[in-house]
Amino acid sequence: MPFINSLYPAIPDAQAVVHGNESYPNLNGIVFFCQMPYGVFINAQFHGLPPINATNPNRFMGFHIHENGDCSLDQNQEFAFTGNHYNPDNMPHPSHRGDLPPVINCGGYAWQSFLTDAFRVEEIIGHSIILHALPDDFMTQPSGNSGAKIGCGIIRVNA
Repeated sequence: MPFINSLYPAIPDAQAVVHGNESYPNLNGIVFFCQMPYGVFINAQFHGLPPINATNPNRFMGFHIHENGDCSLDQNQEFAFTGNHYNPDNMPHPSHRGDLPPVINCGGYAWQSFLTDAFRVEEIIGHSIILHALPDDFMTQPSGNSGAKIGCGIIRVNA
């Protein structure tokens, strides 16, 4: 119980407000980052995720921190300017410091909380958080074959 009790008084140190691209204009979410003594506690929630159906059976969606904090859209309406996964140690996928657990789409909504010791909050300020259309296969180099970047938010200090 001490770990859970330590989370409740935590005020997020950073956050990313996530918005969808033109193909997913109703996608939005927020990701909070709390620096804890034993790692970073991440709490993420999303609305407006793609519907699960015969043409899109993917319940799992790739979720990563990317190198650049630029969520502008390119000519293909992709968040291409975010660059690759955050990977300052040049590790193979899925050992990038920006590799996060997949998001599970539950009828267009997702919520998850987890703890990671892959980075400290101050290291990721100014980077982007990306939600992908497909599940991360945890094998394909360099990024897990997660498909299109459909949601993006810039990680900023929580004011």
